[in-house]
Amino acid sequence: MRISIKIKFSIFLAVLLLLTVFILSLLVLRGIKINQVEQYEKYLARQSETANVYFMQTILAESNKIPQIFLSTKGVEFAKQLELLTGQSIVLYDRNGEAVSKKLSPRELKRISQTLTYATEGKTAYQVEQDELYYLTPLRVGDEQVGVIQLYYSLTGDHDFYNRIRQTCISIGAGIFLFSFILAYIYFGFFANGIIKLEQMVDRVRDGHYETPILKRKDEIGRLSMGIQAMSRKIMTTMKGMEEEQEKLTMAVNKLSLLDQQQKQFIGNVTHEFKTPLTSIKAYLDLLEMYPDDDKLLETAVINIKSETDRLYEMVDKVLQLSSMEKYDFEYHPEKIDIKQIALSVLQSLSGKINKFSIQLETELTEAYIKADKDSIIIILINLLDNAIKYNKINGKIYVKNYIEKNQVVIEITDTGIGIPKESANRIFDPFYTVDKNRSRENGGAGLGLSLVKRYIDKQGGSIALINTDANGTTFQISFPEYRSE
Repeated sequence: MRISIKIKFSIFLAVLLLLTVFILSLLVLRGIKINQVEQYEKYLARQSETANVYFMQTILAESNKIPQIFLSTKGVEFAKQLELLTGQSIVLYDRNGEAVSKKLSPRELKRISQTLTYATEGKTAYQVEQDELYYLTPLRVGDEQVGVIQLYYSLTGDHDFYNRIRQTCISIGAGIFLFSFILAYIYFGFFANGIIKLEQMVDRVRDGHYETPILKRKDEIGRLSMGIQAMSRKIMTTMKGMEEEQEKLTMAVNKLSLLDQQQKQFIGNVTHEFKTPLTSIKAYLDLLEMYPDDDKLLETAVINIKSETDRLYEMVDKVLQLSSMEKYDFEYHPEKIDIKQIALSVLQSLSGKINKFSIQLETELTEAYIKADKDSIIIILINLLDNAIKYNKINGKIYVKNYIEKNQVVIEITDTGIGIPKESANRIFDPFYTVDKNRSRENGGAGLGLSLVKRYIDKQGGSIALINTDANGTTFQISFPEYRSE
């Protein structure tokens, strides 16, 4: 069942106003009640103090100054004098709780027995029964309690005043509730009508009628109606461009088909390259199972299995990097970086490998800044320098330099390695393409490094080129736009 927003507003306002009036009335009545209690407690405390002072003065004036004897012989007369002095009905009790000023019925004694017990123990206590209050307090001479004084106080006046105030709160609260509800209903009804009109506009758009009016209001509802109208016009424009989008969709489908073919080819290459080291590992495991006591075979198998495992691990790592570049573009964080510092850092991390192969390193690095993702630049340099080490000659050389040319920061990496045949120069950036399969397997390569490098460089807005290769070595050149502050 659908409930109108005006009804919801009305119910909410009614509940809110009733709750507000009720809480305010409750707080006012509670304050009055507390004030009344404080007033009669203070009043009765003063009366009991007056009675104690008068009792002390009377004892001092008597020839027989024993309080117990005085209460038993003259308690009735003293109680009457106290009633004249305080204007309250008074009953006197001795230390044992026996009435000495008047005779009380068993019913009356039972009614105040618990309160009287507290008073005989030196405590002030009172009890309320409908419109009557019985106030009992110790009667003392100095620090010694000799009896109990009971004061009677009528609560009729207090209760009448409280009831009148309560009735006034109900009357005024009802008036305030009705008046506030009417005003609030009119005010919120103005907003509810605007929301209802917005709903009607949305229904028109849903039914295909895109011409919608604008509500003449200077608030959020008015701006929302303008938004609905703008949205309607946008829908009309979008529908008119559906044919163009259809053509783009057809082109996208064709592109996806091409990508699917490339993906199948990529998977085939991955399968082939993964199968080769796995086949080698399986062959050695089979031989070890056949000749478990052949120590020389075991030594050879361990070396080759480790080599093939490292190669397989490197292929998996680079395949994952290639895949992640297609999916995780949000991890690209361009910043201002100094090529010189990045290159020195990468060379330092590869120094152990360079020394291992007795390769001589020469650098010519200058301060130059680009705006790129730092992690991507490190990966690019590591892959290029790693190839320069792997495919270099023993006691060979690596030259690394950078310079600025035509607002481009250029980095050149040259090695004295085996070189790349010219017929293969155009395919070295293809995934899984290797110039020399045997040399690649020997060094753990899978033909993924340069493909990974090119993709990272493209994402940075740079370029890479093979500018020189022969039997004496290879030179790669990469360039990025020079960083310039705004």
